[in-house]
Amino acid sequence: MKRVDYRKAGHVAHVTLNRPEVLNAMDLAMHEELAGIWDDVEADDDVRLAVLTGAGDGAFSVGQDLKERAALDAAGAHPTTFGSRGLPGWPRLTERFTLSKPVLARVRGHALGGGFELALACDLIVAAEDAVFALPEARLGLVPGAGGAFRLARQLPLKTALGYLLTGRRITAARALELGLVNEVVPAADLDACVERWVDDLLSCAPLSLRAIKESVMRSVDLPLEQAFATRYVWEERRMGSEDAVEGPRAFADRRRPKWAGR
Repeated sequence: MKRVDYRKAGHVAHVTLNRPEVLNAMDLAMHEELAGIWDDVEADDDVRLAVLTGAGDGAFSVGQDLKERAALDAAGAHPTTFGSRGLPGWPRLTERFTLSKPVLARVRGHALGGGFELALACDLIVAAEDAVFALPEARLGLVPGAGGAFRLARQLPLKTALGYLLTGRRITAARALELGLVNEVVPAADLDACVERWVDDLLSCAPLSLRAIKESVMRSVDLPLEQAFATRYVWEERRMGSEDAVEGPRAFADRRRPKWAGR
């Protein structure tokens, strides 16, 4: 049985973690499936963005399948640490630093451990009011090895991040919005409509512009400003000489909606 539901419609890739019976816990087989899916998202030029979510109302994902981890430990498997190199599904989304298309996380219910780390690796997060985020690894003798320790400390003030990392305390959706960890929080009944609005806005933009902006932001965020300006961005070079770079101003002058070719 497939652990991820993957479908494409209207330039959007819909990726759904599909183990609701275990709150979408991620086992090695799921990671293997996800690797092929992210490869396809990047390779298919008809896909302009991806929406990542979890099946059911209970969870986006509660992270690593700890029952599988316990069984692996009992069998003498090598212990894990930061990153997934050498493991099924590498590079996982949390380490897929060259994925050029925007990924929006649709979060309902629990996003814990690796589930929260997966959401943090997305470019946008839209959450229901019942969403709860946490990195409880310290309470389990583990570390947030899928980048949670690194990303949370970059996305929050340091002491705020350490407060959550060192205690495993939970973050409500409302608090996550206050902290700037999510883009929008809505009642659960309005979640899909809210996601659709974000998708519509993204699709109204030139696909090469989205890729160029994402790449330039993610590659320059830790650079000195002068170096950021001087850095070469591959997708910006493609956008700069593209048909869409001409189409946008032309459509504006003609007072019509642009028709993006993606090239």
